[in-house]
Amino acid sequence: MFSFRRYLLVLLLPLLLAGCASYKKSVYLRHDQVLADIEQQGKLYEYRIMPKDELIIVVSTSDPASSVPFLRKLGQNKEMSSSTQGANNAKLLNYLVDNQGCIDYPVLGKLPVSGLSCRQCEDLIRQKLEAYLNEVPNVTVRIDNFKVSVLGEVNHPGTFTVTDERINIFQALAQAGDMTLFADRDDVQLLREDSIGRRQVIHLDLTEAGIALAPEYYLQQNDIVYVKPTKAKVHSNTFSNNASIWVSLLSLASTLASLVIIALQ
Repeated sequence: MFSFRRYLLVLLLPLLLAGCASYKKSVYLRHDQVLADIEQQGKLYEYRIMPKDELIIVVSTSDPASSVPFLRKLGQNKEMSSSTQGANNAKLLNYLVDNQGCIDYPVLGKLPVSGLSCRQCEDLIRQKLEAYLNEVPNVTVRIDNFKVSVLGEVNHPGTFTVTDERINIFQALAQAGDMTLFADRDDVQLLREDSIGRRQVIHLDLTEAGIALAPEYYLQQNDIVYVKPTKAKVHSNTFSNNASIWVSLLSLASTLASLVIIALQ
């Protein structure tokens, strides 16, 4: 009896160890004490404008007519430029940041905005407009085309629009319905293109709490997050595909053997 139990324990031990290992790899943010041990700057994240961003820029003053020349709207012509009603009825156009990091703003011309936060961009435009207005205008800048994509072992892969100018890696995964049980959480790949067009793949370990301190914790415009499958998922799919082939071969072999036996009789 003792010998049987010992052999049974030897057989079950690898399964128990595999279960512990898979559990550790399936949880997020382990070793969270690191967040308390490391001194953090405590600075809130601000998105920086990049080429190909589309900006919504709104200028408002106490006299609406004075701000009309500084608004670019669809269908607006010279007659409408002096008409507040005509400008209000037209659709506001976005400003595309070109490859040099500039926008072409009415009256002011080319303005370099790449690398600025939306608040800094507002300050820049406000300062430029003071020379043309008798007051300090109210300027609002927003990103209109901030999108990230999540692919791979998630429940709802897709491209998602970000409305509040910041999204972290976990919020993006939440948008995609979280990872599946077959996701490789300790090697999530982030494909990123910087402001001058250089592309790189960044490997993220989401099982460690230290990811919250990484510069890639917050995603940028057009980031692509790829969640790889675990080896177990790949092996199970391979086995499932091969199993149907082997069943077909065994069925064929059985049929041939039956025919041979019948022929020999």
